[in-house]
Order: sequence, then C-alpha cells, then structure tokens
Amino acid sequence: MRFDERFLDEIKSRLRPSDVIGRTVKLRRQGREFVGLSPFNKEKTPSFYVNDDKGQFFDFSSGKTGDLISFLQETERLSFTEAVERLAAEAGVPLPAADPRAAEVEKKRQGLSDWLELAAQWFEAELRRPAGREARAYLEKRGLPESEWARFRLGFSPGGRTALKDYLVTRGARPAELVDTGLLIAPEDGGAPYDRFRDRIIFPIGDARGRIVSFGGRAMDPQARAKYLNGPETSVFHKGHQLYGLAEARKIIAAAPAGETPPLVVVEGYMDVIACQRGAIPAVAAMGTALGEEQLEMLWRYHPEPTLCFDGDRAGRQAAARTMDRALPLLKAGRSFKFAIVEGGKDPDEVLREHGPAALKAQLSRTTPFAEALFIRERDLEPLDTPERRTALKVRLRKLAAGIADADLAQAYKEDLLGRYEQLWPTRQPVYTVGAAAREMSRRRWDGRRSGGPVAGATPQAKEAAARMRGAPRAISSALAWAAVKDPSVIDDAIERVGSHGFGDAKLDGLAQELVRLRYEAEGLEMDVALRRLQASGFGPEALAKVERDAERAGVSAPFLKETGERARELWRQAFDLLMQLESLERAVEAAARDLDRDHDSSSLIALKAERDHLRRLLNSDWANGGDDGPVLPH
Repeated sequence: MRFDERFLDEIKSRLRPSDVIGRTVKLRRQGREFVGLSPFNKEKTPSFYVNDDKGQFFDFSSGKTGDLISFLQETERLSFTEAVERLAAEAGVPLPAADPRAAEVEKKRQGLSDWLELAAQWFEAELRRPAGREARAYLEKRGLPESEWARFRLGFSPGGRTALKDYLVTRGARPAELVDTGLLIAPEDGGAPYDRFRDRIIFPIGDARGRIVSFGGRAMDPQARAKYLNGPETSVFHKGHQLYGLAEARKIIAAAPAGETPPLVVVEGYMDVIACQRGAIPAVAAMGTALGEEQLEMLWRYHPEPTLCFDGDRAGRQAAARTMDRALPLLKAGRSFKFAIVEGGKDPDEVLREHGPAALKAQLSRTTPFAEALFIRERDLEPLDTPERRTALKVRLRKLAAGIADADLAQAYKEDLLGRYEQLWPTRQPVYTVGAAAREMSRRRWDGRRSGGPVAGATPQAKEAAARMRGAPRAISSALAWAAVKDPSVIDDAIERVGSHGFGDAKLDGLAQELVRLRYEAEGLEMDVALRRLQASGFGPEALAKVERDAERAGVSAPFLKETGERARELWRQAFDLLMQLESLERAVEAAARDLDRDHDSSSLIALKAERDHLRRLLNSDWANGGDDGPVLPH
C-alpha cells in the first residue's frame, strides 16, 4: 500500500513521539525535550533526545535520527508499511481505501497467496509421507533433523506430473490461477498445465513478514537438468525484491540483547541460510540472482554493514564482483558491506555440520572491509609488471571512487584506494617535477573550466556559446527524463540512482525527485495520471513541453523514445548506465587533474580522458543498433 504525505502527517499529528518512544526507552524531560539512554548503543550518559515539537528523535551516540516511523523501523526491524500500519492503528486513523483497480489487483494477489500457503502445507505433509522417504534421508544426511523441518517449513514434491495440481483443484483452485502462482507450467502448445516442482525437496520463499510468495526446489535425481529450481516471476513474487530467509533473520535480530547488533550475513544457498540461522546467525540469500538495488536497500534497513559470504569458486567471485559494482554508487557514511570467506573452500552448511555453530560464528566474524575487497579485486585482475598495467589499475581505482554518489565518501575512497596503490611500490620516485609557475597556471585554467567560466582570452562569441550551453540541459538527460514522464516505470530498476544522481543534469533534478516520489507512492501510473500528478506538483505544461523539445535534440542517441514496452525500458536502462559511467569518469578526470601536482603522473589523466571521450562518442551515436544486447559497456 502507498501512503501520501497528508495521510502520514495526520498520523504524526495525533501521536506524541515521547509517548510512543517512551514505552521502550525510559525518558525524562529536559527543557523542551526528553532525554534517555540510547536504544542503539550501550551507554552510561544519556545521549538520546526526543523533541515532540519537531516530531523527531536524535541519537548522538549512533548518529541516527528520524521520526516515529523510522524509529519503529530501526528498533523493531519493521518495514515502512508495517510501521505506518502500526502507528495508524494506534492513532485511530483508518488506512486509505485503495482505488477499485488496485483493490481488484490486491484481491487477486490475496487469492494467489492463499493457494501458495495451501501448497506449502501440502508439501510439508508430503515430506512425512512414504513418498518423501528419500528426501527425509537426504535431510538427515545433511545434518538437518526432523525437529528443524517445521521451523523452515521444508517440504517435498512427489514425482507425479499432476500430484499438486490434482490436490489443489479438488480444493477449488482453477489451473489458470495455479499457473499465475508459478506452481504449474502451461505448455506453449496449449496442453494441460502440469506441476512445476516434481521429485524435489521444497524450500518455501517468504516475504519480510513470512508470507509465502514462491518456492525453490532441490532435485533428488542427480541427473536432473537443474539441481535447484526457483519459481518464476509472478504478480506476488519478484526475485529482485525478495531475500530468502528474511523473516527468520528479522526474528533473530530482534531477539538480540539490547545494544547488540548481530551480523547480517548474505550467503548463496538455501541450506547455507538454514545453517546460519540454526547457529543463531541472521542470514539471507538472493536465490541465485545477483543482489539488486532494492535488495541492497532492504539489507541496509536491517543492518548498517551486512556481511557478504559468497563461495570461493568462479561463480561466487563473480557474484561478489557484481554486488560491489551495484553497491558502490549507493554507499554512504555508516552504510557499507563487509566480506567473509569460509575457510577451506567450504560453505557455512559444511562448517556447521563439521565444527558446530561457534566455529561458524568465528569464521564469519573474520571480515574484510568493502574498500579493501574492492582494491584486491582490481589489483588481482592482471599482472602489474608494466607501466601500462600499473597505470590501468590507477585509472580503474579513480573511476571506482568517482562512482560513489556521496561526495565526501568518494573523496575518502579515492584517498584510501590510491594510498593502497602507492604502498605496492613504496620506493617509487616521481620521474619529473612541474615548476610552481606552471602548476599555478594549470590550476587556474582547470578551475576556470570546472566553474563553467571561460578561459582567459575567450572571445565574446565563445562566452555567449558557453552561456547557451549552460542554459539548456544535456539532450540525452532530457530524453531520459521525458521517457520517464511518459512511462514512470522505466526508472524502477535504477530508482535509487535516479534519486541520488537525477538524470545527469542538475537542471532536471527537481523532475527526477518528483518522478521517484511518484514511483514510491503510486505504482502503475498511466501517462495521463502521471502528467496530472506532475502538474499538481508544479511541473506545468510549459515546463514538460520544454523537456520534450530538449529530448528531441538527442536524436539517434535516444532510441528508447522510439520503442515501447520492455524493449524501451531495457534501452533506457542501458542509456542511463552509460550516462552514469560518463558522470563518474568526468568526476575522475577532475580529481586526476587536481591531483596532478601531487602525483607528478599524467598517464592516468590521459587514460581517463580517452575513456571519457569514448563514452561521449558512444552516447552520441546510434548505439542501440549494434545488436540486440545494446552497447558493450566499458568496465
């Protein structure tokens, strides 16, 4: 359910933060505020403040601050929706009625959820029947006794082609509904649907509240084409929006003693999640898909620095690398990741069975910070035995640091990564020096460019041209923005980056923020509804018409404007990724130029400029016609 600002303000106006927070934190009045011991850290001197007039809490020991909603999210590990529903009930404010179309969609989703729950119960029962004998033996062999099966709702699907279908149909289900849940497969030739999961141990996949949304199955037949099989994307299950084991992980976190935050571990498989949770370690898995932006945000909601524990094989290293690249732009102060590798090439499940929970906890506590893991990945890409390869490493490190949206953190990462780089060759001396006068002239020229001002000696015509360029947004940025106005769903896969970076042009930041807000508050908007909402927020017809005109200047570099549906969204995402890479390179070029005097090494600056110019040419070309997969993005 989505909530508008007026509804949220109504709830907050009826509740005093000191009353709600005071039920879990002992508060005493101090002037116009209330003060108490931090609920987030152990402390002897109170540093936690609540201000009813501002409707905010402030915790100076941890740096956390927010309103009642964020307080419940932080202390009780509730989702945003759960926190709002809890407060609305307490304030006596009825939840907003959904529009008829949304109500119909919700009714259908609830119907599908009911069949998924009934299927879960049937799978659980089948595990204990004669057909589940081999599955029971396998679980016992893996060290998972029967006493633990109910906790994780493990089940078994028999080998019959329509066993589950026949059972659910007798309970009133229609085969078409079961296809929509992902439980059945509908043949392309129009034949009768049949069970998706056959002769497999079943792992129910739940949402953050524990409601079943899909299933995963482990094949009993060693010759099966797929050892593990997940349910497909449905109206109730989106792989990129779910984490296996999250509901149970939340319980473990909530049960931790006050002031203690147990590590939240991301592992690769169902059995690894179960092993960690049996050892009282909150753990989740991404169900075979690389962690996406929404999953990263979910993890940070429950822990400021989750631990990523992927297998040491090639697939595990690739998963870790992809997660680094997706997380890097989203990092902020107090929001990062750590990496852990289980010793001996084993996985958490093996460690638990062979050595027990204490050994597993000890191994997962030995972690590597994000910055160090990132540097190691880049350092080990190739031998560093030539000046060219050493320069390539330096260029990559600058680009990665510049890709962080938070400016202060980007600077800190640049210093950290380049510091590690210098330590590889501690005795290396600069080849040449630059005179003070030359350095000062270079700096002045560079500062003039960065500030948008003309270089000394520019003609009036050049100054006028520069002013015109500053007055109009970048064409590709306008094209991306206009495509999002026409179909706000195009930003869904990059919504966090759009919220942080906009569309790559500061003149469009306001529109970007409004589109992000619309997507968070109301999914499924048609274009006419989106336009009305935008106009109500101050983006009138003239402003939007200007965006459309500016978008037309993009020409062949914006092929997504000529496409529709999934193809348009894919091309939009590729263009957005290209633009974000170009923005990172621009920042890296600026940083390299500023540091030229200190490094006395212009090779990385030259390489960065070459790659930046290549990206500029690519963005200005008809890159979408290079093949069905779009452009080859530089790494």
